[in-house]
Amino acid sequence: MKTSDFDYHLPNELIANYPLERRSSSRLLVHSEPLEHKTFKDIVNYFEEGDLLVVNNTSVIPARIFGKKESGGSIEVMLERIMEDNQALVQIRSGRSPKLGSNILLDSYKVECINRKDNFFILQFDRAPLEVFNAIGHIPLPPYIKRPDEDLDKDRYATVYENKRLQESVAAPTAGLHFDNELLKAIKEIGVQIASVNLSVGAGTFQQVKVENIVEHDIHKEYLEVSGEVIDMIETTKSLGKRVFAVGTTAARALETAYIDETKKGFKGYTRLFIYPGYKFKAVDKLITNFHLPKSSLLMLVSAFIGHKNMKEIYKTAVNEKYRFLSYGDAMLLNRHEI
Repeated sequence: MKTSDFDYHLPNELIANYPLERRSSSRLLVHSEPLEHKTFKDIVNYFEEGDLLVVNNTSVIPARIFGKKESGGSIEVMLERIMEDNQALVQIRSGRSPKLGSNILLDSYKVECINRKDNFFILQFDRAPLEVFNAIGHIPLPPYIKRPDEDLDKDRYATVYENKRLQESVAAPTAGLHFDNELLKAIKEIGVQIASVNLSVGAGTFQQVKVENIVEHDIHKEYLEVSGEVIDMIETTKSLGKRVFAVGTTAARALETAYIDETKKGFKGYTRLFIYPGYKFKAVDKLITNFHLPKSSLLMLVSAFIGHKNMKEIYKTAVNEKYRFLSYGDAMLLNRHEI
């Protein structure tokens, strides 16, 4: 398929710049016949005893820092991932790219630009980079949210079930932002088990596919961990005829990566799994997700999950019904399309 097959018109006014006051009061578009329009807290009605809900419990690093070049010019550093030896792979926004070997002043910290890798730069810190980002970094709101981060984002651009010890992501697993503790309790009381995986979301998650032939796209890689215990829970759920719900494309990508290995012992490492139409899902039966950017790999994953025709219909309906889009927007509950 071609990248142009995954384009649609997204009016700017439908991009949510702020979260709603209550997490679970966002809207929910349910993939059924006909489509249903609900509130997110109604999702509890779509679970059955014995189902499994899988969440990504990663925590977001305050990954954006504003600083100065040695020349005095302003610079913005956006973390992609932390590397070994106190190095970090970053994106840099500046009038001119920094020269290799030059220093950058990040508040009271001095770092050296030591290398370049495609559109990224490698910075050398004199201490653990995470220490610096936690000290002076800003919440890394996505590029389509056209405002500075605010205090409210420290709470709302994070899930209520995040594991703060797994502070590895530079973007939130946003489908999980709709769950509050009250809703999770109600889901558990039905008899639904909740399992956690960890996928470190990179800034590449926001990149649109630039090549026309989608199979030529160089998909961003992300680090993930899926334990053998989670695989066992999935296998038990399926053996009982129940369903596996993945919260977000990150959880779905993590589970499907783990299922590439037919030994089903779990997975720990980097994934470059690119899911687009034609892919046969092995683990996920139901997908809870937000609305994604046109021409994005995440939209292609959704299309693979529900079928391209269904994806087109749902997104057209969402635009016409003025759903709120992207990270702080509304959600969908999707059923897997059998190939």
